[in-house]
Amino acid sequence: MTTPINILLVDDHKMIREGIKSFLEDHPTYVISAEAQDGKEAIAKYDKRQIDLVITDILMPEMDGIALTTELVRLNPEVKIIALTMLNENHHIKQMLKAGVYGYLLKNCSEEELIHAIGSVVDGNKYYSKEVTDIIMNDLSKDKKPKQRLSVEIPLTPRELEILHLICKEYSNQEISDALFIGMRTVDAHKRNLLEKTGCKNVAGLVVYALERALFDDL
Repeated sequence: MTTPINILLVDDHKMIREGIKSFLEDHPTYVISAEAQDGKEAIAKYDKRQIDLVITDILMPEMDGIALTTELVRLNPEVKIIALTMLNENHHIKQMLKAGVYGYLLKNCSEEELIHAIGSVVDGNKYYSKEVTDIIMNDLSKDKKPKQRLSVEIPLTPRELEILHLICKEYSNQEISDALFIGMRTVDAHKRNLLEKTGCKNVAGLVVYALERALFDDL
């Protein structure tokens, strides 16, 4: 029997919470085991031993999603959080990423995308909808000149370039592992090296790094 994934759902609109619960009815693995209408109530209901994933809106009374994410990460650095919101401004996206969310989706996403995002984040991967990724890319590429992240750039190895290429093509850690016949820990190690060498802070930054330097012809 599959162990259920317990979700804490945080949104100040009951209708939205009911809609998300209806989305998940056909997927018994994912269970909304707790609900909250704002960040303050979510903190009171969060138990890292019982909750596997938090899905939260951003604009809420009492405590918003940014403050909630910051506090949950402080309480449990391993917490997995998905932002599900109508806010598609780069400012809010950056704040949530900085706070520590694993995923960022807009509320106009399909049921299939929401299910895919939940599964991806539960498996330890980051998930940002295409629209969110495009917003980040467009903002970072307004200045067409490559941003100088390091005083002296460290060359990437052929293997690191292979992994960066697959990252840009939105491969998950597991897919990279399968494609290159290497272990997941090796993939993680290469990702850490890529972030350190490029001076990037996250996967979105790595994609921008590759695009700015036109490293791959098929992107």
